[in-house]
Amino acid sequence: MIQLDGKATAQKIRDTVAIEAQKLGQHGVKPGLGTILVGDDPASSVYIGAKIKACEEAGIASIHAQLPANATQDEVLAQIRAFNQNPAVSAYIVQLPLPRGLDEQAALLAVDPDKDADGLHPVNLGRLVMGAPGPLPCTPAGIVELLREYQVPVEGKHVVIVGRGLTIGRPLALLLALKRPGCNAAVTVVHTGVKNLRDYTREADIIIAAAGSPNLIQKDWVKAGAAVIGGGLTRGEGKKIISDVDDSVAEVAGWMTPRVGGVGPMTVAMLLQNTVEAAKKQVL
Repeated sequence: MIQLDGKATAQKIRDTVAIEAQKLGQHGVKPGLGTILVGDDPASSVYIGAKIKACEEAGIASIHAQLPANATQDEVLAQIRAFNQNPAVSAYIVQLPLPRGLDEQAALLAVDPDKDADGLHPVNLGRLVMGAPGPLPCTPAGIVELLREYQVPVEGKHVVIVGRGLTIGRPLALLLALKRPGCNAAVTVVHTGVKNLRDYTREADIIIAAAGSPNLIQKDWVKAGAAVIGGGLTRGEGKKIISDVDDSVAEVAGWMTPRVGGVGPMTVAMLLQNTVEAAKKQVL
């Protein structure tokens, strides 16, 4: 079994991003990634901290806005408008979830599509549907790059995605079905409400589990030699991170992501890449 090492692959991307950022600096442009955090959710704070550190290592400016948990909708939208108008912010994210009572959809719709670091604005998802250029959703793009790095055959293969969420399942299905390098697959999307999930996954050449259901994919759900990617993570007792893919799958899979260090690092790397690509528009 070949381990799909997301840390090593992400580092290659981050090294390339750092070179691109340095080149932009020669044109007087410093890429800047903005982050908006409302409240003090511990997991979100850790995630934002990791992004800020990644920016520093890649030579990207980090512009962080922290709003209190009792911030109003108008205050959140005002901060989004400020980032839309700030030339130092090449691209940015609104960290989710927002505190209860705030309209997440309204916040995300207010983001300038050209500054959408997550690639999840409806305009950019529409570009993805059309196969038009635009920032790609970070986790799906990272999964595709990880498969490509380890030369996992994708074109013409059967991919089963377990999970239909906005951040992974739905956009990943669109991306993998496109006629482009590293994609062009036959894609089936299922979820935990589908009966006999095992019948679907057993037929897959590639399984991408993104349901947020601990140890959902068992070894008897996987045909020998298939590639298996755990995109969904939950925290168990003692804050242990548990993948959607059971450890026993390693006994039958041909390729498999580790429980920690698979998809997560790729998401951050693609976020940095989207930021640099947005900054390049300031030079053109």
